[in-house]
Amino acid sequence: MTTTPQNSRRPRASWTSGNRTGPQKSRQPGTPPARRRGIDLALVWRISTIVAAAVIALAVLLPLIWMVLASLRPEQDIVTSPPTLWPRSFTLEHYVDIWKELPFATLYRNTIVFAGLVTVVSLLFDSMAAYALARLEFRGREAVFVIILIMLMLPFQITLVPLYDLLNNLGLVNSFTGMIVPRATNAFGIFFLRQFFLSLPRDLEEAARVDGASEWRIYWRVVLPLARPALLTLGLFHFQFNWNDLLWPLIMTSDTSRATLPAGLSLFMGQHVTQYGLLMAGAVLSLLPVIVLFLLIQRSFVQGIATTGLK
Repeated sequence: MTTTPQNSRRPRASWTSGNRTGPQKSRQPGTPPARRRGIDLALVWRISTIVAAAVIALAVLLPLIWMVLASLRPEQDIVTSPPTLWPRSFTLEHYVDIWKELPFATLYRNTIVFAGLVTVVSLLFDSMAAYALARLEFRGREAVFVIILIMLMLPFQITLVPLYDLLNNLGLVNSFTGMIVPRATNAFGIFFLRQFFLSLPRDLEEAARVDGASEWRIYWRVVLPLARPALLTLGLFHFQFNWNDLLWPLIMTSDTSRATLPAGLSLFMGQHVTQYGLLMAGAVLSLLPVIVLFLLIQRSFVQGIATTGLK
């Protein structure tokens, strides 16, 4: 091969080891300093965000972790000093003894009946009231909505004494009817569903009315299917609140035949002595249905929280 004088003065490129060096290397001054600093700051911010999220998640989960570990250690290990997070020995005696100390199956059944029926009935009545306030035109609609907002701001303890007196006169104390009827509707549920119904397009209702559908058919066959994420989200709120509620079931029941799990578990908290092992084992068992329900409707729950319109 003949080499010209011009070619002999041109720098020769090397392709050894798959890397091109020579003139190309001299034309790659590298990433500009400003851009490189931007990449470094983005990486630092990302790592800081992950670390902060991990610390917050650990702080939130720490009571749950302690509860589970405390239910698996002997009573002496729980109250020993200095306290430790990890058990020195593991045992399942608390999960066995709690079925002997309390009518746990009866408490479980009562809690499922109370929380489940309140959730179903409240979803029905809340959605009906919310549909009327959001989609129907009638005199006094705004006044009714203002009253519901005022009820939303009032704490439940204010109405506790007159409500108990009324139910006692009706002979409904220590009964499921007396526990469920006052919870049949909820101001928060009406407000929550009303805001969701307002986001639905009215064209759907108008089309149904043109086809001859009644208001009940529009509510039941058109609006409710579209509100499924909001209903599931509100249902989880209702179920969790009533499942963990202690005050109302404790006041309305006088024996364990109608008592719920929180009221039964409060028996382990004495004035001078608290049985932490049995209490933590019962708390873990009572938490399982709520976790299972959340896992089943997790996707719809997130959609119901984040939704702002029709999908």
